[in-house]
Amino acid sequence: MQSRSPAPRAPGGRPRSAAADAAILAATRQALVDLGWSRLTLGDVAGRAGVAKTTLYRRWAGKNELVVDAVAELFDELRLPDSGSLATDVEGVVLQFAAILDRPEARNGLMAVVAEATRDKPLRDRIRTSIVDRQKRLVLEGRTRAQARGELPLETDPEEATRSVDLIFDVVAGAVVHRTLVSAEQADRTWAHDFTQILLRGLTGARGDT
Repeated sequence: MQSRSPAPRAPGGRPRSAAADAAILAATRQALVDLGWSRLTLGDVAGRAGVAKTTLYRRWAGKNELVVDAVAELFDELRLPDSGSLATDVEGVVLQFAAILDRPEARNGLMAVVAEATRDKPLRDRIRTSIVDRQKRLVLEGRTRAQARGELPLETDPEEATRSVDLIFDVVAGAVVHRTLVSAEQADRTWAHDFTQILLRGLTGARGDT
């Protein structure tokens, strides 16, 4: 897991308990497995976590926000392999991402909050901040390594560099989510390899390593 900043203070100046937060988020993920999003309640999560229901409301405005944060922790487990090759690094991340989406707590939670976010802009903003923006670190890390190895050209225009990070993330995340959650197909090693080859043609103008 990524290192986290010190626990924020609850209203009134008292520091939040990192242990309580961890227990609540773990209980939320288990409830997503056992109950699904529609039957999950804050009361059930509180009981599983061993905390008062008011403790949840001091930390999260409602069920949607709680589920976003619980799912976000799963995506924080993603790690970029350091294989020495951009192609195999990308394949490794794609397979990790697909494996996370195969977990019922990730699948149930993500699909539900994305659907709810279509009519809730603050929730969309929370998904972008807690999940999307945090995981763009993988693109930045992979691009930096690939540029150092000479696999990708250096980008001198900061705005263009930012746009390319956003676009690469959108392409990779969009393809894996569509494959696994929309088409309900397996994103196995063969699919990950073929997808990576297509992606690298766009990034480098030539076919990646086979």
